[in-house]
Amino acid sequence: MSRRRIKTDKGLRPTYKKRTTTADGVFNSRLVAMMVAKLMFDGKKSVSESIFYGALERIKERTGDEALEVFNNAVRNATPLVEVKARRVGGATYQVPMEVRADRGTALALRWIIAASRKRPGKSMVDKLSNELMDAAKETGNAIRKREETHKMAEANKAFAHYHY
Repeated sequence: MSRRRIKTDKGLRPTYKKRTTTADGVFNSRLVAMMVAKLMFDGKKSVSESIFYGALERIKERTGDEALEVFNNAVRNATPLVEVKARRVGGATYQVPMEVRADRGTALALRWIIAASRKRPGKSMVDKLSNELMDAAKETGNAIRKREETHKMAEANKAFAHYHY
């Protein structure tokens, strides 16, 4: 979900108009299309699609559950509710906890799931991605750990919440 620059009347910063993503062809889901786009390297979308759909097939074989449901649960579980942003006040930099917008939370969850699956040991990305998605659906795995770390940091810096933007 990239943004496009449009002209603005006031201020120095341009305003951006959000682009909408189109749904994928197999499941008719915008979330799946976002995942495929984030998984892609060097514009090789067909490779990315084969990895993702292969991972969903593997999930269906192993669990017997609906693979798209497992994927949706994994993303929902990995989505953070709060994050910290650096804010300079005077000479000091504070980590200020802020609520995460829904679209940013989803993007972070997808990014963390992909990063965690790439770090996993193993040969094929299909195996690594399917294992990470199943773990995230069960609320375990590195993507979930990353969300928990983010929440802990926000909780620890709750005292600086009044410095919000």
